Amino acid sequence: MSKKPVFFSFHFDKDVMRVQLVRNIGSLEGNSPVSANEWESVKRGGDQSIMRWIDENMKYKQCVIVLIGKETSERPWVNYEIQKAWDDNRPIFGIYIHNLKCPRAGKSKKGKNPFEQFTFDDGQKLSSIVACYDPKADDAYNDIAENMDSWVNTAIAQKRVSV
Repeated sequence: MSKKPVFFSFHFDKDVMRVQLVRNIGSLEGNSPVSANEWESVKRGGDQSIMRWIDENMKYKQCVIVLIGKETSERPWVNYEIQKAWDDNRPIFGIYIHNLKCPRAGKSKKGKNPFEQFTFDDGQKLSSIVACYDPKADDAYNDIAENMDSWVNTAIAQKRVSV
């Protein structure tokens, strides 16, 4: 079975090591990791350069996975990616990654649900529609590894139903 292409959305500075753990699971074809130097180069181009990079890297992805750390919900580019995924009718969900052990910082505190910040005209929150998975505290890596593919399939199936 071929790997599904996905886009990972996350807070680069704080969570890149935890994100690498998720990428290394290997069950999905995630967007290639961008090096710190490459990302700095993109950022130097300003907001339009960052939007172009996100738009180009999200293109042709079957699903967007927001990897949620302590400060993810506060990141403007994560919010842009969530809005873009929703506007593009792309399946999306979140995984809390605070219980993955970062080699530099260990575990972290659980962050806020980033989908809480998006409200429809009728007052309904995006968080009431988009799933966020909170892996087992004592075995987060294996919980993510065992379930990530089914979480992606669920998001894709749910998006097809809602369209």
